[in-house]
Amino acid sequence: MERIYNFSAGPSMLPLSVLEKAAAEMVCYQDSGMSVMEMSHRSPVYEKIITDAEALFRQVMNIPDNYKVLFLQGGASTQFAAVPLNLLSENGKADYILSGQFSTKAYQEAQKYGDVVAVASSKDKNFAYVPKTDRNSFRKDADYVHMCFNNTIYGTKFPYIPNTGDIPLVADMSSCILSEPVDVSRFGVIYAGAQKNMAPAGLTVVIIREDLLGKARKETPTMLDYKTMADNGSMYNTPPCYCIYVAKLVYEWILSLGGLEKMKQLNEKKAKLLYDYLDAQSYYVAPVEKESRSMMNVTFVTGDAELDKKFAAEASAQGLKNLKGHRSVGGMRASIYNAMPYEGVEKLVEFMKKFAEENPKA
Repeated sequence: MERIYNFSAGPSMLPLSVLEKAAAEMVCYQDSGMSVMEMSHRSPVYEKIITDAEALFRQVMNIPDNYKVLFLQGGASTQFAAVPLNLLSENGKADYILSGQFSTKAYQEAQKYGDVVAVASSKDKNFAYVPKTDRNSFRKDADYVHMCFNNTIYGTKFPYIPNTGDIPLVADMSSCILSEPVDVSRFGVIYAGAQKNMAPAGLTVVIIREDLLGKARKETPTMLDYKTMADNGSMYNTPPCYCIYVAKLVYEWILSLGGLEKMKQLNEKKAKLLYDYLDAQSYYVAPVEKESRSMMNVTFVTGDAELDKKFAAEASAQGLKNLKGHRSVGGMRASIYNAMPYEGVEKLVEFMKKFAEENPKA
């Protein structure tokens, strides 16, 4: 059976060459005589895998030396609690920018632990834009400011990095990490579930500035204490070993293409093809304000729920899978992460044109 074009918001496509290499090494990794899935995380063979993975990730992201990299479990949603438990300890205050469902969930979770307020929101237009902020938007004594950099469900992305002054900025980058260069030094913490652009579901990566370690509240569970995980090299307990191995292969793949600058060019080219078509016709509507458009998740609707349903079904039959939009938005959503080839977006645009011709609106 031929591989399809998988437009799923996550878990999502992985690069074919990465899958092929993982398949070739599935039964026996190098000369170890066993699969990565079977080996002890304390073995010299696996210790080299996780050490190399971190080194490659640092190289790809250009992570400064004063930041720790943690390979964790629990998904980005676990970080909704881990962030306030580790950082909401000085003044007990945190400011959240609400730009979608996941930033809202993070905000609601953090409210359990202190004085947490929403300083900006785009809920008034169903999160079809990214709210603007400036330094005066944030309380001077906030322990941190939280944002979700790319909003998977609504198809928006911050076109700017908020100016928080000396207040640590925390960013959920689950659906845009590794898609383009990022100035890590602008952030106190970056976290990301790996299942969209990096690895299979099961791995969560945290990048944290060293001066923010050791501030966890006394009630913080050991497994959520960043310092504990940093002090133990992400191996306080058994880490998601195989996911980390696949992530290492993805980092190698990105470097082989030319790094994040090249990745950004490829992603911009794909997104431009789809957005240019959406802007040049009237059958489909792209609800997101142009300056807030995501490069990773493109949302659009026909304006007719039955037509939207038919579109998703017929696209699926053509090998263009998982285009149905999230229930809170409706319509369609094409997630075109790093591993989606340009040809996949070409096929999608061709299908969109054909569908519009064959299904005129009343």
